[in-house]
Amino acid sequence: MDQDMDIVEHHHPSPQCRAVASCLPAVSSGPGPGPQAPGGVGYAKNRAVAQSSGRFLCFLDADDVMRPCRLRCQHEEAAKFPDAIVGGRFVRDPADSTERYTRWANQLSPRQLTQQVVTSHGPTVIMPTWFCSRAVFDRVDGFDESGRGTPEDLIFFYRHLDLGGTVRRVPDEVLVYRYHPDAATFTIHEDTIWALRLERLCRHWLVDWTAGFTIWNAGKQGRKLYRSLPDELRDRVLAFCDVDERKLRQGVYIYENSELRPKPRVPIVHFSKAQKPFVICVKMDLTGGQFEKNLASLGLEEAKDYVMFS
Repeated sequence: MDQDMDIVEHHHPSPQCRAVASCLPAVSSGPGPGPQAPGGVGYAKNRAVAQSSGRFLCFLDADDVMRPCRLRCQHEEAAKFPDAIVGGRFVRDPADSTERYTRWANQLSPRQLTQQVVTSHGPTVIMPTWFCSRAVFDRVDGFDESGRGTPEDLIFFYRHLDLGGTVRRVPDEVLVYRYHPDAATFTIHEDTIWALRLERLCRHWLVDWTAGFTIWNAGKQGRKLYRSLPDELRDRVLAFCDVDERKLRQGVYIYENSELRPKPRVPIVHFSKAQKPFVICVKMDLTGGQFEKNLASLGLEEAKDYVMFS
C-alpha cells in the first residue's frame, strides 16, 4: 500500500482534525480555488481521493479510532476481491449507543450483506470501515457532491451494487465508532433515505413479483409503504399480514386517500395465512426474538421469498 494520508475538513475545523493535522505536513484542499462554501461530505472525500495515489483506499472518520489490525486484514481481503467494498466489525463509543444497529451490522451473514440493502440502516457495511481498490471508486465515479443532507454513502453503495460490485466484511473488529449527536448522518432527512430505498425495492424486487406480494406489517410503516408505491405496484399488494389482534379484527385496510371509486380495500390476515413473497416492514430485534421465530417458521428464502424493508 502507498503511504498517502489526506485530511479534508468537510463541515467545520473539528478539534480532532486540527489535532491530526498538526502532526502532518501541510495538505492542500485540492486543485484550484475550490468552493467558497463547504462542499459537503462527498466533495471532501472526492478531493482526498484525488490527492492520493495508492491502489487502495481506506476511509476513516476523524473522530473514530482504527484497531491495529485494520489495514492488514482489510488490505488482504481487498487484494483477493478487487471488485468489493470491504467493511469490518466495530464497537461503539459509548458502548450502549445504537445497540440494535450495531448488532445488525456486526451479525449479518455474508449473503445478507447484499440482501438487506433496503433497510433503514443504510449500507450493510458502515462507511467508516470501508476499504476498497481505487478501481472500485473510479468505476462508481466518486461520491455525490450535492452537499449537506445528501446520503452520499448510500448513493455510492447502490451504484456500486448496480455496477456488479460485491460486498465483503472481515471478521475482525477494525474500528471504534464514536457516537455524537451532531454527526453528519443526522442532517439527512428520513424522506431522502426513504425515496432511495423505495426506488431500489421497486426496481430489484417488486417489478419481478408480477403475481403479487404481501406487506408484513399492517401498522404505520406497512401502510406508508403501500401509499408510497406507484399505482401499478400498489395494485399488486395481495394483503397486509400481522399478529396484532386489533389489526386482525379490523380485517381490512381502506385506502382513504385514493381517487379511485370504490376505494381500494386490502385484506389484513395473520402472517401464517399470508401468501409469499413478503415485503417485511417490521423492525428487527425488538420483540425478544418472536418476530424472527415467526419468520423462520415459514421456511422462506431471503431475497427470493421476502425482502427486509424495516
